[in-house]
Amino acid sequence: MKVLMLSKACYVAAYRRKLEELAGLGVDLTLVAPPYWRTGRRKLAFEPANDTGYHTVLQNPLLNGSFHGHFYPRLPTLIHNLHPDLVHIDEEPYDLVTFHAMRAAIASRAKALFFTWQNISRSYPLPFSFFEKETLRHAHGAIAGSRDAAAVLREKGYRRPLYVVPQFGVDPELFPARLPDGIAAFTQDRPFRIGFSGRLVEEKGLLVLLWALRGLEGAWELRLLGDGPLHERLVTEAAVLGIADRVRFLGNVPSGEVAAQLRQFDVLVNPSLTWRHGRSQWKEQFGRSLIEAMASGVPVLGSDSGEIPHVLGDAGLIVPEGDPDRLQAQLQRLMHAPDLRQDLGVAGRARVLCQYTQRAVAAQTYAVYRHLLGQA
Repeated sequence: MKVLMLSKACYVAAYRRKLEELAGLGVDLTLVAPPYWRTGRRKLAFEPANDTGYHTVLQNPLLNGSFHGHFYPRLPTLIHNLHPDLVHIDEEPYDLVTFHAMRAAIASRAKALFFTWQNISRSYPLPFSFFEKETLRHAHGAIAGSRDAAAVLREKGYRRPLYVVPQFGVDPELFPARLPDGIAAFTQDRPFRIGFSGRLVEEKGLLVLLWALRGLEGAWELRLLGDGPLHERLVTEAAVLGIADRVRFLGNVPSGEVAAQLRQFDVLVNPSLTWRHGRSQWKEQFGRSLIEAMASGVPVLGSDSGEIPHVLGDAGLIVPEGDPDRLQAQLQRLMHAPDLRQDLGVAGRARVLCQYTQRAVAAQTYAVYRHLLGQA
């Protein structure tokens, strides 16, 4: 089968490991991606890697940096020349790039597939509502990154084939499990390391986490890996709660150093909230840090926001979102239960190897391709 994939996310080298796995399954694959992606004044360049097995075409989109407004003007010519069986548009259905690529695919008699993370039903202004309507009407298939995202598509009237598959997995070689002696007893010289990895924003439930830690007994420290607009408020709140000396802000680190940081955590916490601010709404779409920690053999404790319970399954602990008392109780429990931490670490690694590696996600995606092309 011949597939053309359109994905701005694939400027990240680690994500392209999925493409190598797809090529290894026999897919004649061509990736279209930008040479860089603009975020404000920064240009995030297409990261070099030892990409093998597939072709890459770098095209700079018009309105580079606009998630919903960018598109590739030369894409119709490329699709016409390649004659793919399937065009996989790794973008949301209401984006201009999806509408534009969908029309080009249909004009070349290729089947078209799109991806969505959108797990809250929203109404969009013109022209994005028109793009979404046309995409849902004409797409041959859709991949949703979560069960909630799939439900939103059905609610909006989409009735064609729909599959639930994560956008990307993790490479277990880049996130190796830590050694068994990482499960340790804790003293004043070796505090219990509670970790978070992600953007420092209110919807991630970090204020709830600080309130939970205020009464946590024993020797512990919180390590926050990442940065964001909530940083200064977290500094202030930690001081007000009297725990500032136990909170460490690690900031953003290069992607190649994330795994080493995660392996130093005794538990990774994701206390995300289903969040509303004015017209803005959000709930956890997946939680990539969850599967990175699980791959590393680190026990995970998450809230019940969005997709978190489905990602963890029985390989992690779940607490109600926005409940600092329940969160504190589970952290206290984990601190004094090394056997439980060991069991959760092993179960998490096993779950990732089964469902969330790049190879596993590629296999699920390949099955979608075969189904849409009538080969399964």
